[in-house]
Amino acid sequence: MKDFLKNVLATIVGLFVFFVVLGFIGLIGLVGAMVGESTATNVAKNSVLVIDLGSSISEKGDEENPMAMFTGQLTGSMGLANALSAIDKAKSNDNIKGIYLEAASAGSQDPAQLQELRAKLAEFKKAGKWIVAYGDSYSQAAYYVASVATKVYLNPQGELDWHGLGAQPIFVKDLMKKVGLNMQVIKVGRYKSATEMFTEDKMSDDNRAQTEAYLQGIWQNMCQEVAADRGISVAKLNEYADSMTLWMSQQELVKAKLVDKLAYADEMKLEVKKLLDIDEDKRISQVSVAQMKNVDTKTSGDEIAIYLAEGNIVDNAVTGLMMGSSQQIVAKDVCQDLERLTKDDAVKAVVIRVNSPGGSAYASEQLWHAIEKLKKAKPVVVSMGGYAASGGYYMSSGANWIVAEPTTITGSIGIYGQVMDPSQLLKEKLGIKFDEAKTNKHALFGTSSRPLNAEEIGMMSKYIKRGYELFRKRVADGRRMTIADVEKVAQGHVFTGQDALKLKLVDELGGLDKAVAKAAQLAKLSDHHTAQYPVPASMLEQLLEQTSGSSSYLDEQLKTTLGELYEPVMMIKNCQNEDFLQARMPYVLIGN
Repeated sequence: MKDFLKNVLATIVGLFVFFVVLGFIGLIGLVGAMVGESTATNVAKNSVLVIDLGSSISEKGDEENPMAMFTGQLTGSMGLANALSAIDKAKSNDNIKGIYLEAASAGSQDPAQLQELRAKLAEFKKAGKWIVAYGDSYSQAAYYVASVATKVYLNPQGELDWHGLGAQPIFVKDLMKKVGLNMQVIKVGRYKSATEMFTEDKMSDDNRAQTEAYLQGIWQNMCQEVAADRGISVAKLNEYADSMTLWMSQQELVKAKLVDKLAYADEMKLEVKKLLDIDEDKRISQVSVAQMKNVDTKTSGDEIAIYLAEGNIVDNAVTGLMMGSSQQIVAKDVCQDLERLTKDDAVKAVVIRVNSPGGSAYASEQLWHAIEKLKKAKPVVVSMGGYAASGGYYMSSGANWIVAEPTTITGSIGIYGQVMDPSQLLKEKLGIKFDEAKTNKHALFGTSSRPLNAEEIGMMSKYIKRGYELFRKRVADGRRMTIADVEKVAQGHVFTGQDALKLKLVDELGGLDKAVAKAAQLAKLSDHHTAQYPVPASMLEQLLEQTSGSSSYLDEQLKTTLGELYEPVMMIKNCQNEDFLQARMPYVLIGN
């Protein structure tokens, strides 16, 4: 009886503590929201918008996740849509005099996202306001964006990296063989290269050709834009890349016109104060991208929804360590969201921002279907981010209009299937024995005791071919092309956005702004505002998610530790959990 009362009391105390903590978190969230709003809606005179180029860029950054901020599980990502909006607002806000770009050695970035951010900064500068960039160290990605600034400053002992772009696929066939694993692959498309890491020792000739083509296309765009703003020829920029600017002296960087001036951090503050025309002892009034979110937010006119779809395309949410839990397009959830937008009469048009290398072919078909239904009710425009390839292109192909950046990676119209065969590992390495009893000859199909036989591979090949033909038909119908014309640009071939425009796979080059403008035109709206979807989860929902076993933070740490090995390790780990039929291109490691 005594133990019973003790357990009951412990339970009551536990529940009490839980609700107290929950209430405390809610109070912090409420106070934080109130403080954030009051700070954001009252921009002081003579302010500077500060943008951290050391942050990685995602479609939806950490600022959309209050629980991550509260628990300290920030990954340092900046939401691109929020950054673009902040720059737009700063351009028209008389209290903001300029932008301060804080450069650093940023992590891997999508060139198309950087290009869109850079273009928006160029608009700000064209409006007559100044931009200054300062860094102790410039990564190539950070310098590409920072080069648009009115003045570029570097620490007297700082570094600037400008070395070109490259891709270094990893091949794990021999490693898998050593441990007794074999990947059985069936694919459609001579350029479909996502499976090469498991089956080959090096890049196929077709894959090498397409990879070199899109790397050259991206690099050419970067060089041309930097050349225009820094007054350096493209040939000279390539010469600098070949000579490794990372090892050049700071004075050489100034002489090469890559930077304008050397300054320490305290001296940089004085430079900004001169631009603001304030005394040296005065404090610089700063405003962040997150604080700009509620500044001058327009709510008049008709609504255009901007729906952010980023990450691997999956049938259902996949969580847990090494399961890619941080960025996913969960077909089941997205389809429900799009159905709500279809029925919402207040939403007059929808822009779907797609940043995905693909994933499950089945999930991609469901997303295509949801967009088709949405398109019958209101105009749908797709804005492509860094990637909209394979399944990402599949879901996009039926939109009324497709906008891509010149450096977007898209296309990859092709499908493959892969099955892990661990039989050698189990039988020869671990000494596990199998016996069998069955009613039909294929009753043990897909078990770990044996690889697929020739008959099963033949049947699966027909299944994959049907999937490819359906994918091809979706593209043909959406892009108003013949099947034969689609086949010419299919076969898993990857293109840059500028090449995809020539091939009629996209309609226009540009970013979110152009996509929104086109959506307004198609919906015949004279006055409009935008709203971002999906609406961020409440703090309570995020708290429950954090306590339900999600390992996204650990996953991020593992990604940082493994570096370029993370993707192949994750693909091997997740192989048995993925849909058999995949419309996916591999992530490509691009020098930043």
